[in-house]
Amino acid sequence: MSSRYVPYATTPGRLLAQLISDVVVVLWSTVWVFVGLAVHSAVNTIAEVGRQVNDGATGVSDNLNSAGDSTADFPLVGDALSKPLRAASRAALDIAGAGASLDSTASWLAIVLGLAVAAPPILFVVLPWLVLRIRFFRRKWTAITLAATPAGEQLLALRALANRPLAKLASVSIDPVGAWRRDDAIAVRGLANLELRSSGIRRK
Repeated sequence: MSSRYVPYATTPGRLLAQLISDVVVVLWSTVWVFVGLAVHSAVNTIAEVGRQVNDGATGVSDNLNSAGDSTADFPLVGDALSKPLRAASRAALDIAGAGASLDSTASWLAIVLGLAVAAPPILFVVLPWLVLRIRFFRRKWTAITLAATPAGEQLLALRALANRPLAKLASVSIDPVGAWRRDDAIAVRGLANLELRSSGIRRK
């Protein structure tokens, strides 16, 4: 038997099914991650507009404010010229603030929408896959632990008598129940192997 710490079957059919499910889960998750990134990128273009508005308006405000400071020293008309320039500078700062707010809001929204689009379909597939894989791992661990002792092997054989098809039981012994009662070592081992194979474990 393979290591009990490996969450994979050792029977070819079960192992192939597990590997295929792993590939499907990885591909599915990858596709939706890219979809989420695409949504994030699309919404983030709005944030980029906000950043450009903020940078541009801040620059305009600085230039207007400098111009206002320069014209304030003109004789007679300095105040008349500097006041509208400084007012325009403050208006540009308001526009820059709106751009910064748009940048912040759109950046946050891009993350939220990206996660909202990608997370549900990924979790819809990954959670059942994870539950099944954990359940298989626990069953494998228990079966390998039982198979390591004579009493545990008898218990596995008893489970096989209760759960496995009659044709498979007959392939082990003509009288599987009688063989189990007589503690026929070969029959008990064969029945235990049936139960192990049903758990995806092939004993060497």
